[in-house]
Amino acid sequence: MFTFLIKSAFLNAWRHRLRAVLTVTGLVVAILAFGLLKTIVSAWYAGADAASDARLIMRSSVSLVFSLPISYKDRIRQVDGVDAVSWANWFGGVYLDERNFFPQFAVSNGYLDQYPEFLISEAEKKAWLVDRRGGVAGRKLANRYGWKVGDVIPIKGTIFSGNWSFVLRAIYDGREANTDENQFYFHWDYLNESMKKVSPRRADRAGVFIITIDKPENAAAISGVIDAEFRNSLAETLTETEKAFQLGFVAMTEAIVVAIEIVSYVVILIIMAVMANTMAMAARERVSEYATLKALGFLPSYIATLIVLESLLLCAVGAAIGVALTYPLAEVFGSFFESFLPVFNVADTTPWLQLLSAVMIALIAALIPAVRSARVRIVDGLRSIG
Repeated sequence: MFTFLIKSAFLNAWRHRLRAVLTVTGLVVAILAFGLLKTIVSAWYAGADAASDARLIMRSSVSLVFSLPISYKDRIRQVDGVDAVSWANWFGGVYLDERNFFPQFAVSNGYLDQYPEFLISEAEKKAWLVDRRGGVAGRKLANRYGWKVGDVIPIKGTIFSGNWSFVLRAIYDGREANTDENQFYFHWDYLNESMKKVSPRRADRAGVFIITIDKPENAAAISGVIDAEFRNSLAETLTETEKAFQLGFVAMTEAIVVAIEIVSYVVILIIMAVMANTMAMAARERVSEYATLKALGFLPSYIATLIVLESLLLCAVGAAIGVALTYPLAEVFGSFFESFLPVFNVADTTPWLQLLSAVMIALIAALIPAVRSARVRIVDGLRSIG
């Protein structure tokens, strides 16, 4: 009986092939759009998701625009629970053309040691450490511009004016899929030496301090101790976990993220309405058939199940194609926008959300037609013949 039911539902689903193809096409577009929009949202939070619980970020309590004295490093190291301290400055230069945007940081020598997710060969790391003008680039960034180790990379300074020239000494790979491979690093000492010559007041200062702690569960307590150390000073600090620091940037564009989330669900609601209309039309066309089945002894539950299965089969085909297309299209989309969304990977939960959405669409779209068809009277149904 069940085999016959499945076969009947399949034949009914493809009885009107044009309508079935158009419905499945709409489902594919909706499921695909839903997946890509969800991937955009997850890419927005990629930095926060990849953040380490054992790293703290210390910055000016006023704004990131204001730098901190480099002398703070010695007092930070004396705080119990602190294992390592490094510092960095946002550089914000232009490579060849203003469209070529990528994050650039001047970092202290110990910076990369605090990021074990950056995989660099020992030989390349040593070459970078001994080269005053040496630079380190992520694999995706190097591939985007065709860089290789030994290339000279010219960057025009904006925050720190002048024409700068770096030699690429190392390329790092991400240990995890959500590791950002679109960043460029060079020596803070190189930048600082130049500032001492052209703008002494900007020398010996850092934009942020990166602090590695021994126990992540002590992050709040250690942050409080560090900030208390610099309270009432000329440059008070705000210390927070790396994740909180990253989420601060996301909060600046929260309205965009919320809008994308809303649009993703609106897409599902629209295709749900389209699917409901398709199932309603199919059920109306087969009133006489359902009456005949009842006359032959088939139960109302059989007719309702037949309609639900037909809806599930159509949604299953659309969802399968939509999920399959999500991965290659996400890769293409990510290659175009990697400057702004450096980590653009389909999350493990996304295909499951797509499949769940397809099931909900199928069940809700078939609900009313299934109930109405199951309740149709034999006399009324047979009367519609001819």
